[in-house]
Amino acid sequence: MKNPPKGMWYKSSRSDGGNACVEVCHTAAATLVRDTKDNGRGPILEFPADVWTDFIDSGIWKC
Repeated sequence: MKNPPKGMWYKSSRSDGGNACVEVCHTAAATLVRDTKDNGRGPILEFPADVWTDFIDSGIWKC
C-alpha cells in the first residue's frame, strides 16, 4: 500500500463517486477527516494517531 501524503488533504480511496466522499489529512499527531462536499468549511473530526492506526488495523471499516 502506498503511504498517504502527510499534512495534505486527499480524497479517501473508500469514497464513492457520488456524495459519500470524505477527505483525510495525516499529521504527526493525528488524522483529520472532513466531508468533501463542505469544501473545507464544515466540521473536522480529529483522531489521535494511535487510535487511527488501531481503527485501520481492526478491519471493521471494510465492506
